[in-house]
Amino acid sequence: MTVSIYNTLTRLKEPFESQEPGKVKMYVCGPTVYDYIHIGNARPVIFFDVVRRYLEDVGNDVQYVVNFTDVDDKLIRKAEQLGRTVPEVAETYIAAFNEDIESLGVHKATINPRVTDHIPQIIAFIQGLVDKGYAYESEGDVYFRTAAFADYGKLSHQNIEELQFGIRIEVGDRKQEQQDFVLWKGAKPGEIKWESPFGEGRPGWHIECSAMARAYLGDTLDIHGGGHDLQFPHHECEVAQSEALTGKPLANYWMHNGYIHINNEKMSKSLGNGITVNELVKRVKPNAIRYFMLSTHYRSPLNFSNETVAQAEKSVERIANSAANLKHRLSTISGEAQIVPVISGNGLIASGESDLDAKLQVIHEQFHAKMSDDFNTPDAITSVFDLVAEANQYMNRNDASAAGLRALLALFERMDAVLGLLPKLKEDAELLDTDIEQLIVERTEARQSKNWARADEIRDLLIEKNIILEDTPQGIRWRRK
Repeated sequence: MTVSIYNTLTRLKEPFESQEPGKVKMYVCGPTVYDYIHIGNARPVIFFDVVRRYLEDVGNDVQYVVNFTDVDDKLIRKAEQLGRTVPEVAETYIAAFNEDIESLGVHKATINPRVTDHIPQIIAFIQGLVDKGYAYESEGDVYFRTAAFADYGKLSHQNIEELQFGIRIEVGDRKQEQQDFVLWKGAKPGEIKWESPFGEGRPGWHIECSAMARAYLGDTLDIHGGGHDLQFPHHECEVAQSEALTGKPLANYWMHNGYIHINNEKMSKSLGNGITVNELVKRVKPNAIRYFMLSTHYRSPLNFSNETVAQAEKSVERIANSAANLKHRLSTISGEAQIVPVISGNGLIASGESDLDAKLQVIHEQFHAKMSDDFNTPDAITSVFDLVAEANQYMNRNDASAAGLRALLALFERMDAVLGLLPKLKEDAELLDTDIEQLIVERTEARQSKNWARADEIRDLLIEKNIILEDTPQGIRWRRK
């Protein structure tokens, strides 16, 4: 299956070929850990999680690196406000980030390098640029000489002449030219700092990712990703400093996701309309948040509203109910409710029923056709609903077989291994699945014998444990809230 990717660098959709067949080197810019992540941060976190999952699904070993910027002006200000050290603030919000992505069903990166653990590599990188004449020292700072890199602007398609007045580039009197950007910041009194050949100080923002990406993935990445807002200046500056040092492309494919708007307005601090993931997961199911993020093509803007999120919740509920009903129907036939594990490779579990197998094959092929076309998740979700329709129809047939139900479940799990839309069941230390099923049997027997007190007692216990009972044509089924 050939995967095509829209490459921000070329503005073209191109067939994806990794440098080493079967292995993908992928770097995505991570958070500056001075606060909880907001839903704008969550979009790339979820989307690139799906990119990584799909590339693995089609047979690749993905080295997935997402950095933590744990020293920065924002961290320094936050530490001052809280009366804490910069490392203490970073630890707090790294833990919060990990908790947030876990709640969203995001798989952890292969590695999350921290800036403060890579100061020697950053200093060596900067020294290499100074030695080559691409960087210069000025009153304790070190700047990249933008005019020395002829291709500056090629990623964002900006004309360097348009940058002469410091547009989106920090203006400073110590620079030779206003479009030059800082690589090393001289220490200010009381700030966190490190020794270097350029004097005490700390790294600039742009140099961090270049140094860490190179440390773990080499001179050239297969994929570099991030939000649309990072194209310029962050990624443009990464390109300049990395390619100036190595003489090689920093990345062969560049991917950028679109903005998120809140009620049709741009999300911004000035409008005070930001929503943190930490807040959102308290009132919206995490799999519905994933659905919302994936229901629009990643390069398009995405509008958040109560209405769009409510629709997402209804949609994931429909998917989850279909999968749960299949599992329940299977248990009534075979006495075995266990979902079939995800299949590796491109094979499908065959039911032995030619009509069903043919339909599942078509759904599977359509899913891959959409995912391989620049990760078109909205259309891939359409394939999931095609499966929902087929499953709902099949399970209500009197001649539904265990083999057919298993084949349907296997495809659900296979597609969901990429999208992550089915709810993640939480283990309950006090009430296991087998306990719940036994209680349901006992409650049914109590009702049949008109022991209403015991039936109500069991019902109340299940409610307390957030277990929802639902009557279906096949009998009572349960799910965790």
